[in-house]
Amino acid sequence: MSAPDFTVDVFQNEYLPVGACEVNAIVTVSSAGSAADGPAAAASAAEIIIIDCSGSMGLPMAKMDQARKATDAAIDAIRDGVAFAVVAGNWRARPAYPEDGTLAVADANTREAAKVSLARLHPAGGTAMGKWLLCARELFATREDALRHAILLTDGQNTQFPGRLAAAIRQCEGYFRCDCRGVGTDWKVSELRKISTALLASVDIVPDPAGLAADFEAMMQASMAKEVAGIALRVWTPQRATVRFIKQVAPAVEDLTGRRAQAAPQAGDYPTGAWGAESRDYHMCVDVEPGAAGQEMLAARVSLTLSTASGSQTLGRGLVRAIWTDDEALSTRISRHVAHYTGQAELAQAIQDGIEARKAGDEDTAAARLGRAVALAHESGNKDTAKLLAKVVDVIDPASGTIRLKAKVADADEMMLDTRSTKTVQVRK
Repeated sequence: MSAPDFTVDVFQNEYLPVGACEVNAIVTVSSAGSAADGPAAAASAAEIIIIDCSGSMGLPMAKMDQARKATDAAIDAIRDGVAFAVVAGNWRARPAYPEDGTLAVADANTREAAKVSLARLHPAGGTAMGKWLLCARELFATREDALRHAILLTDGQNTQFPGRLAAAIRQCEGYFRCDCRGVGTDWKVSELRKISTALLASVDIVPDPAGLAADFEAMMQASMAKEVAGIALRVWTPQRATVRFIKQVAPAVEDLTGRRAQAAPQAGDYPTGAWGAESRDYHMCVDVEPGAAGQEMLAARVSLTLSTASGSQTLGRGLVRAIWTDDEALSTRISRHVAHYTGQAELAQAIQDGIEARKAGDEDTAAARLGRAVALAHESGNKDTAKLLAKVVDVIDPASGTIRLKAKVADADEMMLDTRSTKTVQVRK
């Protein structure tokens, strides 16, 4: 199948005051999707659903029952021709379907067989997520599918072999994507976020087990919409220029800076995961040598590249420029895109800082950081985040960020604010 059509657009104020060395730009990458559809489009996809079967999933048993129903719904959303498997995880990991350690090919018969296998799952034992991830990796290795995606569901914390989780994540990084879901409130957001961030997917809370089926179905449908993997942002910079950071800033904040892989002299690749028909924004900051008035330079060249067996294919390109000027009207003009996403990244950080301070009993810091988050959410029009903040703090004046900490906050509300803190709104047209 041919790669989807991509466009790359750069938004910035290229004018810098004399002596300045910091260049900022927002790079918008959009994919229109491809014309191909049907079984041919799904032939190179593989899905694995990892279900927590530890003892706590039976307390109450409704969690296990709803997990089975959610997996049923996800299996129904898998298109014919897509490879799939179900993994049962507790202190160990085992293939629940197929049981022979392979992946089945989705059709009416295999879907029904998988559902029969789910009925035999029973909760027992502890939680060792590292083993679950490595089991999924081994199963994916039985095929050569380009699009590999997993869903991981848990209701608890990684209590067994905790030191092995980080190593397991590293082994799976770049090999498959993994959406993580926590049901209830006894799991740790930071733990699942480490998995989802490294494996280029999402983390979220499902407070009520009854909501699992709809969420699983939506995740699987979103995965089925992906058409191509192996795409990276390749950033070239001239000599004596360096990338300070590059972050995805929409639809969610993800720092890609530390994931750079050297691609060529003065060029590095930053992974972006799998794509369908969608648009994402990236904030790039490049340090360059200061210039004199009238001097102009190419600060960076951004290419969207697709890695294939025969090499790299360029799907789109954009240029980041720097022009030094002594005209204050030009150099002080603020790029609307850069300003907006700088605020969205600060919003995510302020929420996470505020929640951590509140947990530590530092109410002054918690109030200051969550108040700043309220102001940023109001300023940018991020209504979803503003609603989540209002469940954790009493908002007195959203414009100034004047708030009071609530005396009592439901665990689910605090965890929902934490998991969704990185979700952003795109710049207003």
